[in-house]
Amino acid sequence: MYVIIAGGGKVGYYLSKTLVAEGHEVLLIEQDKREVDRLAEELGQVVVRGDASEMRTMKEAGMARADVVVAVTGDDGDNLVISQLAKRKFGVPRTIARVNNPMNEELFHRLGIDQTVVSTKIIFNLIEQQIETDQVIPLAALRRGNIEVVEIDLSDDSPVLNDTVGMLELPPDTLIISVVRGEHALIPQADTRFESGDSVIALVKADREAELRAVFSGPGMA
Repeated sequence: MYVIIAGGGKVGYYLSKTLVAEGHEVLLIEQDKREVDRLAEELGQVVVRGDASEMRTMKEAGMARADVVVAVTGDDGDNLVISQLAKRKFGVPRTIARVNNPMNEELFHRLGIDQTVVSTKIIFNLIEQQIETDQVIPLAALRRGNIEVVEIDLSDDSPVLNDTVGMLELPPDTLIISVVRGEHALIPQADTRFESGDSVIALVKADREAELRAVFSGPGMA
């Protein structure tokens, strides 16, 4: 099976790595040169630099013979364009798109995208399903409280690397609910130490999101 993956972030990287290990033909398309160089060190020729939303890149990638196209960039607009072009211009049998904003999911389905993955919805479901019954946080209550589920990827220059959860000075009414490391989700404890490549999942008041991101990314980089 030939799978084209657009977006070399954490999702694209681990998906490519897993598919290659399973013996599939994979092409991972990423725009950022530094990311391409980093990914290529491990994945080799599977990784190419380009804008997966451009027709020229799609043609060069051999999208007409792809069995599946997976769009997992951090931009919903790009993911929608990539998936639509793959479906309509190249006749790809199956398209899968990451939807970062749950409000956009219905639009993706209306425009013919075969499958969508909404990480925020998945996290909400996990919150509802995995904590004890008497501690369930209803989704409606989260929305009424203007609370956001935020995912923050830690880079090599994040100011919190090697700090523990207990050392953080977080905005008021913020809760760290998980630290995703590699293919595993950790339940954070006070002594959980942050590493480069971690994804931090948190609940935060909507008007405090930028402040929270600054904690993990540094001033001016949120």
